[in-house]
Amino acid sequence: MPHLSDCLVPAVMGVRLMNGETACDDVCMPTPGSPLPAALIPDCTSPEAHHAAYKCAQSNNAVFVCIARQGRRWKVELDVMASKGPYIPEQALTVLRSAAEALLLDDTVTQANIGPDYISLLAIQSEAKAREIAAAFHATVCGLQQLYTVVPGQREKRGE
Repeated sequence: MPHLSDCLVPAVMGVRLMNGETACDDVCMPTPGSPLPAALIPDCTSPEAHHAAYKCAQSNNAVFVCIARQGRRWKVELDVMASKGPYIPEQALTVLRSAAEALLLDDTVTQANIGPDYISLLAIQSEAKAREIAAAFHATVCGLQQLYTVVPGQREKRGE
C-alpha cells in the first residue's frame, strides 16, 4: 500500500494530523474494509491536502474520509466513489441516517447529508469530535461495503 507521502506531489506539504503533526509518511486511505482510527483521519482543510488524500484513496481503492475546518467549526466528509466497492445499500443507509439524526438532535452537527455514495456532516464544534465522528462513520461504511460484497444476493455494485 503506498504511503500518503508517495501520493503527494512535491509542492504539497503534509496533511495535518491530530496534535498538529505533519508526518504523513504513515497515513493514507486504507485498503478496502480497513477503517482509519480517529488520529489518522487527514485534515483536508487546504484544497491541496484534499486532492492528495482523495487521489491516495483512489489509488488504494478505499473509501475516502477526511475532516476540514470551516471557519470556527469542522466538517466530516466521506466519499464512497473513491473506491470501486459497492455504494452503500439503502437498508444500510437507514443505520447511517439514524446516527446522523441523533447527532443533529444532540446539536453535535447542524447539517447532515447521507447518500449512497457521499456523506457530509457539518458544523462540528471541535477537531477531536470531528475525528471521532469521521472514524465511526468510516468504520461503518467500510464494514457495510465488506458485508454487502460477501453476502449473496446483497451485492449492489455500480453499473460499469
